[in-house]
Amino acid sequence: DVVGDGAGVVALDRVFHVGCFVCSTCRAQLRGQHFYAVERRAYCEGCYVATLEKCATCSQPILDRILRAMGKAYHPGCFTCVVCHRGLDGIPFTVDATSQIHCIEDFHRKFAPRCSVCGGAIMPEPGQEETVRIVALDRSFHIGCYKCEECGLLLSSEGECQGCYPLDGHILCKACSAWRIQELSATVTTDC
Repeated sequence: DVVGDGAGVVALDRVFHVGCFVCSTCRAQLRGQHFYAVERRAYCEGCYVATLEKCATCSQPILDRILRAMGKAYHPGCFTCVVCHRGLDGIPFTVDATSQIHCIEDFHRKFAPRCSVCGGAIMPEPGQEETVRIVALDRSFHIGCYKCEECGLLLSSEGECQGCYPLDGHILCKACSAWRIQELSATVTTDC
């Protein structure tokens, strides 16, 4: 029985002796202290914080909202792109082969194939999800960079006259390829 003025504490919908109302982990007195109730058990603040999930980025306990991604827990402010450090809470993201988190734009900038003419990343235009990459002679090209190296004619897979006619590792249109072949055959002799 709890008898006498100040001998008891009402908490967790129950009555405790003052000396019996203690932290479930460290046994510290909780009367007059902040405490946390978890599954009808009382914890002091320090022991409660120790039970919380830790952020996968900063390793600190998550006191408020938990953001879950890739099977890990994060503070919403810690879930950021490794390149631009922009917060990705509620924003599409992806991960690289080492599980580093990237915003979609930085992932494309970092890992997209590079155009062999301009050196730029071949990636979707802003607001688009897909792009076209031309591959010729084991090299990648933007559509606008896929031109004859000789005359600058924009090459295409459509139409016979606009196709690529490579020669000695060079990207050429039909006319420039024919011209180079004629030039090369004019210098070849059959003398022994």
